[in-house]
This record gives sequence, structure tokens and C-alpha cells, in this order.
Amino acid sequence: MRESFLLRNSAKILALGLLCALAIYAASSLFISGSYVLAALPILSAALISYIFLSGRRYPLRWLVPGLLFLFVMVLYPIGYTFLGSLTNLGTGHMLPKTQAIEQLLGRTYAPPDADRYAYTAFRNDAGLFAFLLQGRETILSLGGEVAAIALSDPRLVDENGDGQPDRLLDYRRLETREIVSLLPTLQTVRIVYEGVTLGIDTLTEFKVQMPKYAYDEMTETIADLQTGVTYRAVEGIFTSEKGEEIYPGYRVWVGFANYVRLVTSSAISGPFARVFLWTIAFATLSVLLSFTLGLGLAILLNDPHLRMRTIYRVLVILPYAIPSFMTILVWRGMLNQNFGVINQMLMSMFGVGARVPWLNDPWIAKAACLLVNLWLGYPYMMIVALGALQSIPHELYEASRVDGASRWQQFRKITLPMLLMPLAPLLVGSFAFNFNNFNLVYLLTGGTPPVPGTQTPAGATDILLSYTYRLSFEGQRGNQLGLACAVSVVIFLVIATISAINFRMTGTLEELSKNV
Repeated sequence: MRESFLLRNSAKILALGLLCALAIYAASSLFISGSYVLAALPILSAALISYIFLSGRRYPLRWLVPGLLFLFVMVLYPIGYTFLGSLTNLGTGHMLPKTQAIEQLLGRTYAPPDADRYAYTAFRNDAGLFAFLLQGRETILSLGGEVAAIALSDPRLVDENGDGQPDRLLDYRRLETREIVSLLPTLQTVRIVYEGVTLGIDTLTEFKVQMPKYAYDEMTETIADLQTGVTYRAVEGIFTSEKGEEIYPGYRVWVGFANYVRLVTSSAISGPFARVFLWTIAFATLSVLLSFTLGLGLAILLNDPHLRMRTIYRVLVILPYAIPSFMTILVWRGMLNQNFGVINQMLMSMFGVGARVPWLNDPWIAKAACLLVNLWLGYPYMMIVALGALQSIPHELYEASRVDGASRWQQFRKITLPMLLMPLAPLLVGSFAFNFNNFNLVYLLTGGTPPVPGTQTPAGATDILLSYTYRLSFEGQRGNQLGLACAVSVVIFLVIATISAINFRMTGTLEELSKNV
């Protein structure tokens, strides 16, 4: 019985065994790195999947649980991690846990002015390993992790050119000064401990005794600078002296909803945030209205059965939708260049040098340029969906309206527009949500510029919330403010979630209305 079960399920058992092995490997790596909570997730997931696929009673779940696990990993976990990040001071100087930040500080050293100095010779073998010969009060050799006193007459040291300095050490070759310069960032991290004294590189030619720079008092949670005698206390993850001097790196601490409060109360942050938020809403709204208006107008024209070469016109107007958007945006960026763009060249050839327009340098004109390029990218989609919706409207309605004496405008206002809005309203809401997060357009066309002067955060005149969040994360003048960026991301998530809820509700309402049409 057991043999037949193994034969029938050998492939399943093999696949689950491979899954468990990968889960154990991932969990081990996460555990070693200190991510203890995350380390449990691969094990629990693999155990749950194995139980479901090996249990006959849980057969229906085998199609549901994998999808739920991917939903958790790809959707819920990033949302939860972003929200938790918004409750911390995460950012430049606050990336590490407290223990790692203190370890880095305690690993720093300094060389006292009267410390012993050692002239050194550096060696390197073909495997990339280093060895050092130090000459001072005594001669010291650091080789293969062992440090010991040595005589220059040691047979392992070979002077090939007779200048009194060794050129080879076993299979190690002496490094020239130019090689030491190129390897200096690596060599500066070398520490040689000999008889309880730590030696480190001080100049290109000398090692010097290194003393610990900081000492940590766990009871008072303070760090003392042993070189200057200044004491630093932890203030929101940064060790700060009484005079306000700070030492980095700091560490992550919980700040609660302080980042959200800063978005509202700090004038240096709330002002740019409010400006970006209002422009984001205006940009998304105007983009939808302009693209829908132009797309609907073209759809009405191209839906006319008496129009000649309709197919050719449809192909031509749909071309912007067929070309990858990032290429189109970059082409428009070149065309809108103030000095060399083809648009300004044409304007200057017709109206003179004074007609040169600062398309991407003036705040208001740059906003208009964003709307123009987005209109070029968005109207084909609106034209396609409107054209399909127009063809679904019964012609009998128009014939009856003409009998009643309705004009073209009245037909459009009373028949065409209401019949279009019913199926297209969810698409318009979805288009608003898309443009609300249209990062590619802003980043590739303007980069969010021109900048808004006098702000503590990198806010630009054309920034929308998503590009503003990106710049907070990676382009901050005062360092990357990831905690604040996470707070803005949560605000974006709430806005988009609200729009999605309205969209679902509107879709259900329209379905009910369509039953009565």
C-alpha cells in the first residue's frame, strides 16, 4: 500500500522536497542576516503547501493557497512593510539596527600624535592575499592571519635587486607605490594586532598604532569620544552631543505617526506636499478630460460611414498608442528643448528669437508641456474605447430623434454622451488612477523640475506624488528620507484604494442601470 502511494506521488513528493529544500536555504540565509521573523515565513509556507498537497482532505485548497501566498508576498507584505517604514525614521544615517550602528562606531580608530610608527612593505600573491612587513621598534611580519616578530635575514624574504629591501615573500610579490595608491581603500581597512596593540595604515609609507575612538556605555546608552572626551546621547536614533554635534551612522527607531504629522504641520514639508498633491489631482483630472474629449471627437469623426479612407485615418491616429511610451516621451523631451528643440526652432524661424519658449524650464509652461505630451499618449486609447462604444449604440435611437426634430448637438447631449458614459465611466476612473501615478511621464520628460525654491524636500513644479516620493527616497538634499517617503506612499495607496472602491461601486451601479436600458 505504501509502495503504491509512493509510486503514484513520486513526482509530487520530489517537487515538494525541492520546495522544502529551497525554503530551508532561504530561511537559513534570512536567519543569519538577523531577519528572524522573515526567516519563519519560507518554512511556514513550505510546510503549509506540503500539508495541503499531501492531504486528501484539503484537496480544494491546493488551488487557492499558492495564489494567496503570492498575494501575501507580492502585495500585502510590501504594503505592510511600507506602512511600518512610515512609522520609523528610516533614511540616510538611520538605515541600520541599533546593534549594527554601535558596532560600526566601536570599530573606528584614530592614531594618537605620539603613537609608534612603522615603515611597511606590502606584498600580494596571485590569489589576491596580502602580507605586510613592518619595520619600527622591531620588525613584524603579518602573513596568513599570523603576526610575529621576524629578522630581515629570514630566508622567506628575498632581495632580488640588492637594495636592502625584500622584493618577494614566498609566493608574494612586493607592491609598488602606484599599486598601493590604487589599493588604498582596501588597505586602509587592514588592522594588524600585535601584542595587544592595533596597527593600521596612516600614510602611504607608514603604519601607526591605532586606538579605539569610541566607547559605549550600555547602562546610560551613551557613546564617549575617547579622542576628544565628548559624550554623545542617543536622540531619535542619532548620537548627539550637548552642543548638537552628531555622529553617524545612526539607527532606526520608532517615531509613530510623526512622519504623517510632518506632512501636515511642518511648513517646510506641508507646503511642497500640498502643492504636489493638488497638482497631482489637477494633472490626473485634466489628462483624463483632455484625452477623453479629443479621443471622443476623433471617434465620432471616424465613426461616420460616409468618411472616405476611414481605415487609413484610424491607423494614423492610433500610432502614438502603438509606439512604446518611454521612446515617445524622450522624443518629445528633445523636441521641447529650449535651445535645440525642433518646436522652438520652428517658432523662431517664423516669429524671431523672442518666440523661444522655455517649455521645460518655466513652472507653468512645463506643466502645460506635461499635459500636452500626456494628451498625445492618451487620446488613442480613449478613441479606441469610444469608437467601440459608439458602434454599440442602436441606430434606431438616432432615427427616432431625427423624426422628433433633434439637432446634432441634442443627439450628442441626450443620446451619445449618456450612452457612452455608462460603459466608459469605470474606464475613466481607472484612467484617473493611472495618471495619478504616471511616474514615467514626469520622470522622463521633466524629472519633476523646475525645482520649487526654499523647500527642505526635493519638490519640483511638475512633480506628482509618485515622483515626489521617488525623489524623497533617492534625491534628498539632506539625505534620503525613506520614512517620510513611506508615509507619502501610504497616502498614495489610500487615495488609489479609495478610487478603486469608487470604481467598483460605480461599475456595479452601472450594471444595474444597464439592465433597465
